[in-house]
Amino acid sequence: MNSFDIMTKFMFDCKVEYVYELFESCKYPWEILPRIKDRAEKLVAEGMLEFSYLTEGIMIGKNVEIAENVTIIPPAVIGEGTVLRPGAYLRGNVITGRNCVIGNSSELKNCLLLDNVQLPHYNYVGDSILGNGVHLGASAICSNLKSDGTNVRIHAHIDFETGLRKVGAFLADGADIGSGCILNPGTVIGKNTSVYPLTSLRGVFPADCIVKSTDNIVIRKEVL
Repeated sequence: MNSFDIMTKFMFDCKVEYVYELFESCKYPWEILPRIKDRAEKLVAEGMLEFSYLTEGIMIGKNVEIAENVTIIPPAVIGEGTVLRPGAYLRGNVITGRNCVIGNSSELKNCLLLDNVQLPHYNYVGDSILGNGVHLGASAICSNLKSDGTNVRIHAHIDFETGLRKVGAFLADGADIGSGCILNPGTVIGKNTSVYPLTSLRGVFPADCIVKSTDNIVIRKEVL
């Protein structure tokens, strides 16, 4: 992937009206991260049609299902039809689109999910952007902090300085991450790319591929 492939407009087709402006105004997806909190607070303060307040600082759309032992720290905006399963933990600054699944013991903080994202089992998603239809297998992790605590760079054909200490993963529409994968800080996965289970990734991976390992990436064949 080159610098054009990792531009926001090529990775995400945002149909979520209440975050559309973020995707339109940010050239690269990591530029969205520092703006999630302000957007969530603004949405909660102003309210939206067909949304209601679960409690102060937390707004939910129609037909949202929340298990009894879910923890949500405001601000948070949960889109229509989204399901929060037992033990889900939203640590603040979380915005989701429609029909997402945040599953058993999954933890999210400062992240934005578009429509139909599935995080069903034991996932961690910190400081990340997940596109339409993204799926994380059980225990897949979007790691967001380098061991030395320095700012995260995006390692494409050149290095992009994010200026941010905490950066997770950017998963384009249709990305499918296998169980037990570790996406190290600043990982970018292209549209419709699948990653084999138990893979540790760092860097940028192209669209329409199957990542079997960091040195074994094959182009996905079209299904006739």
